[in-house]
Amino acid sequence: MPNGLAGATSPYLLQHADNPVDWRQWGEAAFAEARERDVPVLVSVGYAACHWCHVMAHESFEDEATAAQMNADFVCVKVDREERPDVDSVYMAATQALTGHGGWPMTVFTTPAGEPFYCGTYYPPRPAPGMPAFRQVLAAVTDAWTTRRAELEEASGRIVRAISARLELGAPDPLRPEALDAAAHSLAGSYDERWGGFGGAPKFPPSMVLEFLLRHAARTGDAEALRMARGTLEAMARGGIHDQLAGGFARYSVDGQWVVPHFEKMLYDNALLLRVYVHLWRATGEGWARRVADETAAFLVRDLGTPEGGFASALDADTEGVEGLTYVWTPAQLTQALGADDARWAAEVFAVTERGTFEHGTSTLQLARIPDDPARFASVRERLSAVRARRAQPARDDKVVTAWNGLAVAALAEHGVLTGDDGSVAAARRAAELVASTHWVDRRLRRASRDGLAGTPAGVLEDYGDLAEGVLALHQATGEGRWLELAGDLLDVVAEQFVDADGWHDTASDAEALVHRPFDPADGPTPAGIAAVAGAAVTYSALAGSPRHRELGEAAVGSLAALVAQAPRAAGWAAAVGEALLAGPLEVAVSGPAGPERDALAAAARASTSPGAVVVVGEPDAPGVPLLAGRPLVDGRPAAYVCRGFVCSAPVTGVSALGGAMNPS
Repeated sequence: MPNGLAGATSPYLLQHADNPVDWRQWGEAAFAEARERDVPVLVSVGYAACHWCHVMAHESFEDEATAAQMNADFVCVKVDREERPDVDSVYMAATQALTGHGGWPMTVFTTPAGEPFYCGTYYPPRPAPGMPAFRQVLAAVTDAWTTRRAELEEASGRIVRAISARLELGAPDPLRPEALDAAAHSLAGSYDERWGGFGGAPKFPPSMVLEFLLRHAARTGDAEALRMARGTLEAMARGGIHDQLAGGFARYSVDGQWVVPHFEKMLYDNALLLRVYVHLWRATGEGWARRVADETAAFLVRDLGTPEGGFASALDADTEGVEGLTYVWTPAQLTQALGADDARWAAEVFAVTERGTFEHGTSTLQLARIPDDPARFASVRERLSAVRARRAQPARDDKVVTAWNGLAVAALAEHGVLTGDDGSVAAARRAAELVASTHWVDRRLRRASRDGLAGTPAGVLEDYGDLAEGVLALHQATGEGRWLELAGDLLDVVAEQFVDADGWHDTASDAEALVHRPFDPADGPTPAGIAAVAGAAVTYSALAGSPRHRELGEAAVGSLAALVAQAPRAAGWAAAVGEALLAGPLEVAVSGPAGPERDALAAAARASTSPGAVVVVGEPDAPGVPLLAGRPLVDGRPAAYVCRGFVCSAPVTGVSALGGAMNPS
């Protein structure tokens, strides 16, 4: 019989709907039941594309004896961390405080009041070195609850007090040039000179740090910053973390050389990386960066696009329970697909060996060398892709998350205007229209939807910041005023609901009360919510001429100045916004009727690498586009108006003059 997850909208929860465990969805009803039964709550947190979540589900949650023990002694609650990042944040803080590490699946035991007293991650079905069996953990917790209740409740109180203490970031301080110079220098100290990236294995795509480095190089001319960004992006593009056939990037590399990925493909990684690769191409003109950007954009639209117009959250790491099954190859499989001659050639190009670079003699595909025969390379890729398409494919998590769709809208809108790909702009608009019509309910955001229906969880700070970032990029790409208006509405909610006398928060003031109100100033795989809002507020201020939004952005970045100084790898997006503030940011309005002259000015404006630059293009006084207000033609010709830091230069009508105005000596 289905359990209490059968009516969920989350694909992750639905994966567990037929478990013999009597799962409940997160909510007051579950905790009320725990109070009535006088038992602890077992909160299990994961997500649909998580490999070890699947393993624990198969080993324990599908096991009748384990389920019977769980049902008898606990109220069991399943949480999709992507749908409820607030719940995940609270209990991840507790898990890290108690164990020194965290991850998913996350296994947390709480009192009926939701206060955690014992935490862990994956537990095996049988004891393993350093890990008790899951049923042993269940029995020990039940015994402690029965015989040492007061001790557990006292411990839970201490844990809640500990995780509720706000990280001391010091007094807000503007990000000065020397602070960003120091951040870039600090990053150089952990840069992997041979393989790119920062630090050792496992290696995650450092998307926000790379954006900072590109902006820092553009503002200061720091060749070292550009070298680190370029080296990392090229190494990832040539590694097994990058899908050499279909485009897109996996979540991370388990090794330090980008060879063996954890195969899940997340929307947020690919959206952020698309933006960075297209920015690298703009800065350097290197063809390989453009190719990777184009293929990543195609992957987003083709493989993650939903029928409603949004973007799905992820592709699974597993196929039929085997990680990487869809993606890896043996020399024999290459021969079967390509014939002997092309197989030998492809094995050299893609580093497919008899020994294998992955498991059981299989290899991930890397770009070991640049092919000397582009036509042959294209043919090989096409034939291998056709064979791979006939293999079993990984499952897809189809929920549409607000924040991550905002990141995708920004990336695709910028890819479209910089490369001339109208399809990318159209895809960005479709996603924005879905989120605006489905997730924006009574002037507040919902976190996610599925099949066009919004879920009940409320949006968190990153949803407001990342969606505002996305629709501001779309406003610049399309000249449509509705997107600027929506961004302003989103930032108004932020100012009203997410910042108060106590500082910034990741949940709204009227959101569901958890055991503490979470706030994380550090970037994770996506920009921290406060940093995302900072970037959107600075951009909105430049586009709308709004001093109060600039003040909001400056206050947010200033709150993170100490983090940028102490841990720049965790504050890349804040540092990137700091670069935009130091650069102005540059504002360019290209005013005039559509045609070759306007197009040439627009292309020159958009080619600028000035950090955080905003560019709008359209008819003079176009409705809903403040930067075009009062910006007429000059001598009957399209003109570009350039401003920076509240100071404007005279309008120009030629491309060379525009270059001089944007880059004064």
